[in-house]
Amino acid sequence: MHDKSYPAPAGRGDRLRRLWSLLGDLTRLRILALLQKQELSVAELCEILQASQPAVSGHLALLRAEGLVRVRKQGRKAFYSLPAERREDEARLSATALLLLEESEEAGRDPERLRKVIERRKRQTRAHFNRMAGRLGGAGGCPGRGWAAVGPLLARLLPPAVIADLGCGEGWLSQLLAERAKRVIAVDISPRMVAFATREAKKRSFTNLEFRLGDLQDPPIPPSSVDVAVLSQALHHAPSPDQAVAAAFRILRPGGILAVLDLCEHSFEDARTLYGDYWLGFAESDLEKWLLAAGFTEIRIQPLEPDADPPHLRALLASATKPSLLPAEAGGRPPQQVGENSRGISG
Repeated sequence: MHDKSYPAPAGRGDRLRRLWSLLGDLTRLRILALLQKQELSVAELCEILQASQPAVSGHLALLRAEGLVRVRKQGRKAFYSLPAERREDEARLSATALLLLEESEEAGRDPERLRKVIERRKRQTRAHFNRMAGRLGGAGGCPGRGWAAVGPLLARLLPPAVIADLGCGEGWLSQLLAERAKRVIAVDISPRMVAFATREAKKRSFTNLEFRLGDLQDPPIPPSSVDVAVLSQALHHAPSPDQAVAAAFRILRPGGILAVLDLCEHSFEDARTLYGDYWLGFAESDLEKWLLAAGFTEIRIQPLEPDADPPHLRALLASATKPSLLPAEAGGRPPQQVGENSRGISG
């Protein structure tokens, strides 16, 4: 008896050999390892890798040509990440190649450099809102905020419940919610915003409204402890919006609801300096992807009308539900795939 060898489908063997050759470069492996953890810009990758922009851009071009990374354009910036789906054999090949990094002293420094890059993103957001505390002017302080109309309606429609207002800013929406809610826990990364919001709430003698200093990507709220989580124009300030969505899922009770108001993707670059925006809004497909990855179902996404005033930004309203039964409790049902039992509503 002799072994039979079954050739790979036409072209597959050549592609795998090409990928293996591509992954033989230490810098490209370091890039993939970093993008496994965080979506990053070219400048951020250069800083972490201690490499020049032309060199990093060249590596990214090769990886993108083979479908190993994807790019998301945001105005004049481009952010790179790993694709959501990969063939099983290619994923195994990448995982095997990444094991080589364990022996690299230089790659061993990358996690700490990545942590510093993400912390700088947070510091920039915190500094901006420390400067702006008390100056945003309620619901209309920034273009595209949308809560001037949506906030009061949401406050009336929500049942008396425990609500988390994540990235609460000056706390005007928190106050609206507290008028009806059983309890509101409002979280913001800026100490001055928290102090201002607390003072304003005390003027109205709320007893069911508490402001906490914290990061909306890891809010100081116990798991499965709130009925409703609200992200009101907060995601575009988060260094990692997908992590903020996952954190909202974590603090919600089974059956809980997430409400998101943010901006549709736009090209108004000045928003970065004027409003401290890290992201220039989001595509509906990206928001849906993050909601699904976190475990949410019953996803609804609705673009609102553009602002009447320049720069005419358009808000995006979304809702999603944390399942009453998680997959493990429902007999091992597999995670939901994009597009399955979800519906995006276009305006």
